Amino acid sequence: MKHNLEQISELIPPINEIGDPELRRKVAAVWDEALVTGCGGKGWTFDELRAIAFTLLAGDIDLRFVEHINSTARQCIAIEQVLKSTFGDRVPIDHDVLVAGALLADVGKLLEYDRDESGNVIKGKLGNDLRHPFSGVALCWKHGLPSGVMHIVATHSHEGDKVQRSIESIIFHHADFVDFDIAKFLGKSSQG
Repeated sequence: MKHNLEQISELIPPINEIGDPELRRKVAAVWDEALVTGCGGKGWTFDELRAIAFTLLAGDIDLRFVEHINSTARQCIAIEQVLKSTFGDRVPIDHDVLVAGALLADVGKLLEYDRDESGNVIKGKLGNDLRHPFSGVALCWKHGLPSGVMHIVATHSHEGDKVQRSIESIIFHHADFVDFDIAKFLGKSSQG
């Protein structure tokens, strides 16, 4: 089932913060393809996606993947506003690249994840072969996303620790780890 921009924006409302309509359309196209082809080729419904835990690495926590996508995008926008109000143009930030990158950094997880026979979300075959930054960049490349957006997707996790991240990637990397470190903390707290 194909999803249009309006449907995708219901799932990830910060997509509407992207000023360039063509870039917004491309971000939606990447999400659509990931939804349709993910889960080992079976695809994901919006309801299934809303139920997926933010990360498989933190135990049983009540933070969801889609919430994480929206949280990090909103954090990036807030950080950008603080930096702009404090430093002005001395810290150049491409708003559209930042938001698009934030919304696409983890889109590869839709390909990385699958369901086992019991319906539990697991890391699938593709996820064992390629981590989500790689599959995410592949989707972005296929849909003609700018290199600045692909840079965020490629460098947001530990894969980016050996390269110079762009300003936008630095912002996203830290927003991402705010959520991830909180998830790990909550996961440990739930274990007693």
